[in-house]
Amino acid sequence: MDSLENFVDIHNHILPGLDDGAKTLDDSLNILNGFRDLGIRNFVATPHIMQNYYPNTPETIGNSLYLLQNGLIKNNWKDVSIEAAAEHMIDANFDSLLEKKGVMPLRKNYLLVEMSYLQPPLNFEEAIEKAKFHRYFPILAHPERYGFLHPQMGKYFKYREKGMLFQMNLLSLGNYYGNAVPKVAHKLLEEGLIDFAASDLHNIHQLQSLKNLTVSKKTLELMQPVIDRTIGHFY
Repeated sequence: MDSLENFVDIHNHILPGLDDGAKTLDDSLNILNGFRDLGIRNFVATPHIMQNYYPNTPETIGNSLYLLQNGLIKNNWKDVSIEAAAEHMIDANFDSLLEKKGVMPLRKNYLLVEMSYLQPPLNFEEAIEKAKFHRYFPILAHPERYGFLHPQMGKYFKYREKGMLFQMNLLSLGNYYGNAVPKVAHKLLEEGLIDFAASDLHNIHQLQSLKNLTVSKKTLELMQPVIDRTIGHFY
């Protein structure tokens, strides 16, 4: 996909050894090298914080970031900038993380959150309100990928009215996640509901899919303000 020069990727899983993303430092460096081919050199890494699966903490994430930054130094990749936040699952542990200041926001107190692809958590809207109470701006990761929301487009507007922001995955513009996701992604773009874009990249295979992604002129026109807004907020 073109038009990504100077893009800031605010959602990805490129820190090594933390979740279902990069497993080793070499994995991380290979992915970053591929991103450089696309003109993307600025990153906010967002490993999962997910109770019972990926119980990451600011300490574990910070250690992995340190390892990757040292790898950049050894390779003399001075053009690559990376910092860390997290993608927070809205689960039974989320409220406790907020209270104990265990969350890891993106710059300017933006908090990247996700939920199950199968069904919304019972405490979802309450959790979002608590995040706002703690002075975070909640960003829902890949809203276009929650299949249970597809028949309920009104829910997206309801979430927006409650102050939620939306981050779309770039791969959702193609058929990487199936045929239904790009239709919803385009609908959300047309309705002006997408605030930010990101890769949500986990591995080198997804990077190749991103490199092969082509979009229509109309889609690019819809995406350009989203790309510009992402750069403007997080560069």
